[in-house]
Formats: sequence, structure tokens, C-alpha cells
Amino acid sequence: MNVADIQKRLADFAKERNGDQFHTPKNRSMALAAEAAELLEIFQWLTDEQSKQVVNSEKDMGLVREEIADVLIYLVRPADKLNVDIEQAVIEKIEKNAKKYPVDPAKDNAVKYNKR
Repeated sequence: MNVADIQKRLADFAKERNGDQFHTPKNRSMALAAEAAELLEIFQWLTDEQSKQVVNSEKDMGLVREEIADVLIYLVRPADKLNVDIEQAVIEKIEKNAKKYPVDPAKDNAVKYNKR
């Protein structure tokens, strides 16, 4: 995935529609939460096993793909406007998590690091 290309396409899309006036970090972060909730809604009342079986439904997977795309779009746009290098931020966060959740205490353990 080329994040810079996606950011440019989204910026062009917004510019063509004069949408930048609405694409403030506040508005985009609120929209991101709403889109994440729409993804959550697909799985809300399913059991763990049923949620794994969604992959077998073309209709459900179409919805999942759309909501995942929406979440990414609503995440990429404010990152662009705030000059956040997403790739670097992700790398840094993975490294931070590796220190926060060392293999030995974290392996096979779902308890949050500060609750152990």
C-alpha cells in the first residue's frame, strides 16, 4: 500500500469538492470513531465463533471491506493534514509495544500490562 498515493488521492477528492473546510482534525476524528463503530456493528451480536465465520459470507465480507476502507480513509486524511508519517508512527508504536509487552509475560496472556 502506498500511503502517500492514497493521501494525495483523498486530498484531490476533497479539493475537487471543496471539502477541506469540513476535514478538520476534530471532524475527521469524530467520523473515524463513527466508521469504527460501523465496523463493530457488523460483529456486535455474534459469538466469537460466528465472527470468525463472517469470512464465509460474500455479503458480510463486502460490508467488512467497505467499513475497513472507511476507517482507513478517515485515519489517513487527518494524518496528512497534521503531517503525521503513518508508516513511521506505526513502526515506533510496534517498537513501544514490544517493550511494553515482552514475550515472556505477554505470551498466552490477555491481561493488560498494567494489570499484572
